[in-house]
Amino acid sequence: MPEESDRRMQILDAALEEFSAKGFRGATINSIARAARLQSQALIYWYFPNKEALFQAVLGQYAPILQAIRDPNGLMDRPPEEVLPQLATAYLSFADQPIGIRLAKLVIGESLRRPEMAEVFARRGPSVVLSFLKRYLSHQVDLGRLRPHDVRASARAYIGMLMPQMMATVFLPVLKNDGLSDEEHIGTVTDIFLRGLAPES
Repeated sequence: MPEESDRRMQILDAALEEFSAKGFRGATINSIARAARLQSQALIYWYFPNKEALFQAVLGQYAPILQAIRDPNGLMDRPPEEVLPQLATAYLSFADQPIGIRLAKLVIGESLRRPEMAEVFARRGPSVVLSFLKRYLSHQVDLGRLRPHDVRASARAYIGMLMPQMMATVFLPVLKNDGLSDEEHIGTVTDIFLRGLAPES
C-alpha cells in the first residue's frame, strides 16, 4: 500500500536526522515522532517494535553498500572487475555526505560503548556484506575467473583494503593530504586483489 510505504519512509527519514544529530541514546521515539510530524509516537511502533529495530532499519535503508547487494543474484555472474569496484564505490560513498559521516561515527561509537549493539550492527551490516562477498567470490572460483582459495580470507581482505580510505574520510582527514581519490584507491586495490587471485596458467 503506497500510503504505508510513504509513512514508513517518513519515519525513516526523521529517524536518520534524529539519530545522526543526537546519537542513539539522545534520539527518542517521541523526538522521532515529532520530527516525522506524526500525531502519535504509537505509529512508529506499528512499523518498528523498538528503537533498536528502527535504528537497524535506518542503516539498512541508507547504507549504500547494503543497497548495492539487495539483488545478489543479479551480481553473481558478472565479472569481478565490474562487481568489486561497484561494491567498493558503494562502501566508500557512505561517507560522501555529512549525514553519512555522522552515522558512521554513531555506529562506531555505539559499538565501542555497548558490545551488544556491536553484535547487532555486525549482523545487519558487515556480516551481510561479507556473506555476499564470500558467495560471490566462491562462484567466481567455480567459473574459473579466480584461482581456488579461502574466500573467507579474501572477502575480509578486500573490505580491509578499503577501510583506510573510509577512515581517512570519517576520522582522519589528514590522511587524504596525499590527494588519493576514492576512484584511484578503488582502482588500485581492485587491481592488486585480482592480480593476486588470477587463475594459474
